[in-house]
Amino acid sequence: METIKRTKVKDLLKSEPGQDVLAKGWVRTKRGNKQIKFISLNDGSTIYNIQIVADTSKFEESLLQKITTGSSLAVRGKLVESVGSGQAVEIQAAEIEVLGECDPVRYPLQKKDTSLEYLRTVAHLRLRTNTFGAILRIRHNMAFAIHKFFNDNGFVYLNTPLITESDAEGAGDMFEVTTLDLTKVPMKDGVIDYSQDFFGKRTSLTVSGQLEGELGATAVGEIYTFGPTFRAENSNTPRHLAEFWMIEPEMAFYDIADNMALAEEFVKYLVQYALDNCMDDLKFLNDKYDNGLIERLHSVLGVQFQRVTYTEAVDILEEAVRNGHKFEFPVHWGTDFQSEHERFLVEQHFGKPVILTDFPKDIKAFYMKQNEDGKTVRGMDVLFPKIGEIIGGSEREASLEKLEKRIDEMHMSRKNLEWYIDTRRFGTVPHSGFGLGFERLLLFVTGMANIRDVIPFPRTPKNAEF
Repeated sequence: METIKRTKVKDLLKSEPGQDVLAKGWVRTKRGNKQIKFISLNDGSTIYNIQIVADTSKFEESLLQKITTGSSLAVRGKLVESVGSGQAVEIQAAEIEVLGECDPVRYPLQKKDTSLEYLRTVAHLRLRTNTFGAILRIRHNMAFAIHKFFNDNGFVYLNTPLITESDAEGAGDMFEVTTLDLTKVPMKDGVIDYSQDFFGKRTSLTVSGQLEGELGATAVGEIYTFGPTFRAENSNTPRHLAEFWMIEPEMAFYDIADNMALAEEFVKYLVQYALDNCMDDLKFLNDKYDNGLIERLHSVLGVQFQRVTYTEAVDILEEAVRNGHKFEFPVHWGTDFQSEHERFLVEQHFGKPVILTDFPKDIKAFYMKQNEDGKTVRGMDVLFPKIGEIIGGSEREASLEKLEKRIDEMHMSRKNLEWYIDTRRFGTVPHSGFGLGFERLLLFVTGMANIRDVIPFPRTPKNAEF
C-alpha cells in the first residue's frame, strides 16, 4: 500500500478522477448494506470528508466490523467521479488497512450532535470533531496572518519574557513562580525570604509583554510580541481565560492617531485574510452556530471605525438611559465601561466598530500619556460587535517627570520599574502600542460564544486538565 504516496483529503477532493490514490484518516461515519459500505473519511486537512466506497465481497467481514466511527484507516483505491451529491469524487476501495481500532461503546464522539459543554470535558478528543477542526485551522491561519502583516510592514518579532518581577497592568492578579518548598517556606522578619528562591526574588508569570516591548521599540523602531500571557483572575465568564495569547505591537514615533490607524488596518487585514483563506470552515461555523457570521465579518471591512471620546460615549449612554434603555451596570463619567455598554455603542448606536479614546486617567494604567486637561489619558479601545473590547492600547507617557509622578500617585513600587523608567531618561520619544487578545479575535472570526471553545486546552479557575 505504501508504494503510492498519501494524498491529503483536501487535495483529493480537488483532484481529477481516474488515478490510483492513497488516503489516510479517521472514520466519521459508516453506512450501507450487505453489498456495499460507504465510509466517510477525514484527515483534518479540510472540513469536508471524502467518501470511500467498499464492495463488501472484496473484504473480510472481520475487517469491515473494525471500521467504526473514530477508527483510523489507510485506503488505497481508484479516485472516481462521485455518483452522489455533495462532492465531485470518491474512492473505490481496493485495499483497506485498519491502523487503529476505536471501541464504539466507549468512544465519546458519535455522529449525533454533542454539546460544546460536554466536549469541554473531553478536550483531549474534541479536537477531532468538525467544529474544532474548523476552529484549529482558522486559529492557525490567523496566527500566520498576524506574523505576515507585521513582517510585511517592517516590524521586528520580539520574544518577551514569560517570567517577570513586574506587573505591567498594576492589577496584582498574577501567578507566582517559585521553587520554594511550600510546606516549609523560608521567612525573614515575618515575610517570605525570596532570596532563597530560584531567581533570588519574587517572580510571576507575565500578564503582558508590553513594558519589555517598549524597550525593543526604542531600539529598532517597531516591534511586536505574540505569546502566552497569564491572569490569576477568579473569573468564570465566557470572555475570560487564565492563560491566553496576546499580540502586542509597540512603535516608536507613533502618536495616538497613528496607533488607531494601525489598529484599524491590522484587524481589517486579519478579517479579510480569514474570508480569503478560511471560507469552507467559516461557512460550516456560519451554518451550524451563527448564521450572521460571514455577513458580520464583511460588515467591518467596508466602513471606517467610528472615533469617539470616552466623554462623548458617556453622554450617549446616559441619553440612552434617559430614553428608557436599561443597563445592568450604571454608567457615569469615571466608570469603566462594561461589555453591555461597549456593545450598545457598536451594535445599536453607531452600527459599526468603534474606537474609544481619552479615558479618565484613574481607570487606566500608569504608562498612558496624560492629556493637557490633567484628567484624561490617550488610551484607545477598539470595540467590535458581539465582543466589545477586542483591542486596548494607548500612546505611552514619554515624559520622565509625568511618568514618575503617576507611579507615585498609584503607590507603585519603583524598585522593579527603574529599568523601564530609564527609557524616559535616555533618548525618550513619542511612542504607542496596543494589545490584541488572540482568543477575543477568534471569538469574532469564528462566531463562537464562549472563549473556552477557541483555544485547544482552556485554563480557567479549577480547570487545568490535559
